[in-house]
Amino acid sequence: MNKNTFSTVTLAKGEMNVYDFGDVKLHAYKTNDFIDDEVFIVEKNGRAVIVESPCFFDNIQELTEYLKDMEVAGILVAYHGAGGTFLPEVPKYATRNAVAYSENGGGKGLIDNFTGAFGPIFDSSVHQITNVIEAGKLTIGGMDFVIKQTKDAFDVEIPEINAVYTHMLGHDCHSIVAGAAHADGIIAELRSYISKGYDLILTSHYTPEDLKDAQTKIDYLENLKAIAANCPDADSFRAEVGKQYPGYTGQNYLDMTAGFFYA
Repeated sequence: MNKNTFSTVTLAKGEMNVYDFGDVKLHAYKTNDFIDDEVFIVEKNGRAVIVESPCFFDNIQELTEYLKDMEVAGILVAYHGAGGTFLPEVPKYATRNAVAYSENGGGKGLIDNFTGAFGPIFDSSVHQITNVIEAGKLTIGGMDFVIKQTKDAFDVEIPEINAVYTHMLGHDCHSIVAGAAHADGIIAELRSYISKGYDLILTSHYTPEDLKDAQTKIDYLENLKAIAANCPDADSFRAEVGKQYPGYTGQNYLDMTAGFFYA
């Protein structure tokens, strides 16, 4: 499946890009919110499983309306625990560490920050998890998913469409990289995607990407380490990265990365 082969449904705020795999459809919801959230709906025979959740009230209303003719069998809540008012009666699935991340860990810190930044338009309530899951195969709504636990939460393989969901990729934007060791870990994961030959890589803050994008990110991360090895301080690091990647978005992520490399 080519990442650009989709039909688009234009909504009042966001847009839905629909990928048709025959028996299965992938609905990629671009929220156009302040943090560029993406939400994914995997649909088969009128039943749907949602990966992640919108967290602004207007997106919650918009996506709920879009889903009115589908039977939503469950929501996989990995890295985005906010938006708890979204489909409150639907089963919510998460690993134990994902629950801890949203309720007490780094995810809670992000939710608190976003609440302060955006105020009442942001749904700061955390999803109540009804089904605590483990790594391995999971069947919801007649569809199989493979759960892979990560440090903070979990990634999701979707075999029926040969896709994988992870928190972030973004081939032409900066990412939060917590030092050289963290970069090596991301590189290893991306190389595993390439070796497995996934058609699509789904992430929380970007439209669906492919293996060429994964290689582009690997090259970026390798170069990021080299730049850090040759720059004496955070300011020169930021300047050199900006010079070499002038079209990249996510300056705030680059600032955070510099803080990690030059702690």
